[in-house]
Parts: sequence; C-alpha cells; structure tokens
Amino acid sequence: MDMTKTFLKELEEEALTTRKMLAIVPADKFDWQPHPKSMTVKTLAAHIAELPTWVTLAVTTEELDFSKTPYEKQDINSNEELMAFFEASLADGRSHLAKANEQLLSEEWTLRNGEQIYMKSSKAEVVRHAYSQIIHHRAQLGVFLRLLDIPIPASYGSSADDISF
Repeated sequence: MDMTKTFLKELEEEALTTRKMLAIVPADKFDWQPHPKSMTVKTLAAHIAELPTWVTLAVTTEELDFSKTPYEKQDINSNEELMAFFEASLADGRSHLAKANEQLLSEEWTLRNGEQIYMKSSKAEVVRHAYSQIIHHRAQLGVFLRLLDIPIPASYGSSADDISF
C-alpha cells in the first residue's frame, strides 16, 4: 500500500466536503460565536481553511516550535478570501504530500512550545491528525451554521437539509 497515494486521495475527498461547508459561511456572521468560550465563525472557518498546510509542515519539517514560530491567524474579510485561502492551503498541502514517500512519512515529527512537548509522532500520524482536525472543526462549523439556521450540505451522506432518498 502506498501511503502517499492513500493520503492524497483522502485529502481530495475531504476537500470536497470542506469546500461545500466553507462556501456557505456568511461574512455577515463572521463575528458570531455560540458561546463566549467558542471561536467566532471567522476564526473557526479560517482555521479549517489553513489546516491543509499542516500536511506541508509534516512532510517538510521535523517540528513546529511555537516559541520560535508563534501562531498567526489569517485575516479573512470575505467568503471569497476564505475560499481563496482554503484553495491555496489545499494546493500547498497537496503539492508537498505528492513528493513524500514511505520513508519520509515514517520519520518523527514534534509539536512543541520550547521545552514543552505536545506531541511526538511519525509524519504519517501528523498527516492523519491534520485530517482529523479538518473533520472535527468542520463538524463544529456545521453546528455553528445550524444554530444560525443555515442549511447544511451533505458530507458522508445526506444532511437533514439535503435528503435525497
């Protein structure tokens, strides 16, 4: 089994659903959040859009150290910017993953903040984790949009708003 081909196929499949979800995020609701501890719609959507770049991080670096590279949010001001950001992130992740091989994917990768280590995994596990994060946060976004009474597109089957059987 070629892990790179499997990961590329899965990235494309998840991109279809992610694209549908991000496309319906209304800019006039960017500042809305369901709870004070929740992200805003804008922060959550931008985070989902950037997650394919974690594939790039996994296959092109040995670690991410937040003490050396602090997290910077992407400033998104419209749905068009959100979609363009997602497509650029997706192209970046896809192009770097396409160059990976089994040996590279078996190498260790570390997520840290200085001396504090959050995660040590193989690069393949980091790619899998990035996909899980996309799915997890996309589901959160679905809840946010449902609470805003925005119809939810189908993902792994029909949604309550898209029943076709």
